[in-house]
Amino acid sequence: MFDHVRIVLVETSHPGNIGATARAMKNMGLSQLVMVKPQEYPSGKATAMAASADNILAEAKIVDTLEEAIVGCTVVIGSSARPRSHDCITLSPSEAGVRVSGEFAKQQIAIVFGRERTGLTNEELQHCQYRLHIPANPDYSSLNVAQSVQVICYELRMAALGHKEPETERELVPVEDMEQFYKHLEATLIDLEFLDPTNPGQLMLKLRRIFNRAQLEPKEHNLLRGVWSAAQGKKIEYLKNVR
Repeated sequence: MFDHVRIVLVETSHPGNIGATARAMKNMGLSQLVMVKPQEYPSGKATAMAASADNILAEAKIVDTLEEAIVGCTVVIGSSARPRSHDCITLSPSEAGVRVSGEFAKQQIAIVFGRERTGLTNEELQHCQYRLHIPANPDYSSLNVAQSVQVICYELRMAALGHKEPETERELVPVEDMEQFYKHLEATLIDLEFLDPTNPGQLMLKLRRIFNRAQLEPKEHNLLRGVWSAAQGKKIEYLKNVR
């Protein structure tokens, strides 16, 4: 049911949360766990908290960066409890479940959870097209990582049990290709003197929001990369003529 969904934990400090996450995942039928630089792992505490879900720990991947954790994904959803100035599209757990089981049913998806104390950084959230927010009691909104994972996995399962196959299936661009897209766009804007690299401001963040909302298909991605290359070529041709 959830072969296309991976749960990503970023720099988890408490091994018990890792084990409890594995248990929450198995309860709801998820199996792909990726950890980014866990601070204490492997750990007997994690194994103990996993109970009969230790197979998920045994098959989990450990990587050094979030970029590695989301390689191959076309949809990345980042969990965050705080509003952000450059916020992307926000989903509730139930909305995320509907999308994962509906329009995203054929996509490779990563759902990313941050550190216990500080969550995900603004830079890490830039890799996410969607922000996931659990509407907890505003007077006491503290949920640990495993609790958050349990809430999300439950909503995924509930939506999946009642989902209908999407009428149309879109092929989206993997996130690692989109990162190259943004680097190419930034280089083009610098070449065209539209972006000052010494004072970039929020321009690239705003452009990321636009293209994250658009969710480019491969043909659209290739078309725009061609536009960037053509613009750079015109700049080079112009400089040659000036000289």
